[in-house]
Amino acid sequence: MYSSHDSLKNLYEVSGKELDTLVEFCLNYPEVSGARMTGAGFGGCAIALVKKDFFEDFTAKITAYYTEKIGYAPSVYSSEIGGGVTEL
Repeated sequence: MYSSHDSLKNLYEVSGKELDTLVEFCLNYPEVSGARMTGAGFGGCAIALVKKDFFEDFTAKITAYYTEKIGYAPSVYSSEIGGGVTEL
């Protein structure tokens, strides 16, 4: 995921300071397995794979980090992986 973000940032130049800040934080947060921007770029969203037991701590710390660097707080949402496709 980090390599994908790096490619979008450096080769395609579709990232930005806000998205790079989020991914930069995730690189240094040990309970994140990976992170990258999503969508078409130029703002928008990033996704991070965070260990479930650390989500509250992650949210507090990334919010403080982002707010300090960017000047306003990000929105942070949680989602879980579903069971996938099954026969009905």
